[in-house]
Amino acid sequence: MRITKFGHACVRVEHGEATVVVDPGAFTDPAALAGADAVLITHEHMDHFEESRLRAALEADPALRVWTNRAVAAQLDGVAQRVAVVGEGDAFEIGGLGVSVHGEWHAEIHPDIPRVPNVGFLFDGRLFHPGDALTLPPHTVDTLLLPIAAPWSKASEVVDYIREAGPRRAVPVHEAVLSPVGFAVHTRLVGPEGPGASAGAELVLLGDGEGLELD
Repeated sequence: MRITKFGHACVRVEHGEATVVVDPGAFTDPAALAGADAVLITHEHMDHFEESRLRAALEADPALRVWTNRAVAAQLDGVAQRVAVVGEGDAFEIGGLGVSVHGEWHAEIHPDIPRVPNVGFLFDGRLFHPGDALTLPPHTVDTLLLPIAAPWSKASEVVDYIREAGPRRAVPVHEAVLSPVGFAVHTRLVGPEGPGASAGAELVLLGDGEGLELD
């Protein structure tokens, strides 16, 4: 399995014959969708779901399919036959790549802001993308895509999340809200020099377009 980061929360997953793109939002290079078999969307916010861009990709490739929650699917009228609605506890397969679904709600941003549905995706039982929530995977995973900063989180919560999840490796995502200095501060907290070190996870930093082979 190989992952490639394409900006903010978007990751491209390649495994066997399957190429899957997760959360290609407004901060994502559209090239991330080229040649994909499937797009998985965790929730409806624009940094994870850019409707016009996804519709253009669906029009360009009749074989492309989408898996997402009901709220996002409701916005994709006209292409509903190519969109599968999934939720907590569901499982499916894309070209031999097994995917299971975990979580139900976006983390709270503020009590005055309504929460939206959010689902996390577990690939092949070893790579987990939680979307915009600190949902724990159903078991310890090899690689956790770690939302490093967001309007809905604080550093102590991120540290506690990586400690509780206990992955072998953590790859920070959701960093567009940070300056380069802020990113360095946050990753230090979850890295070997910060309180997150007690989780024992290897921290792997990927720039846009950089990839990682998962053994």
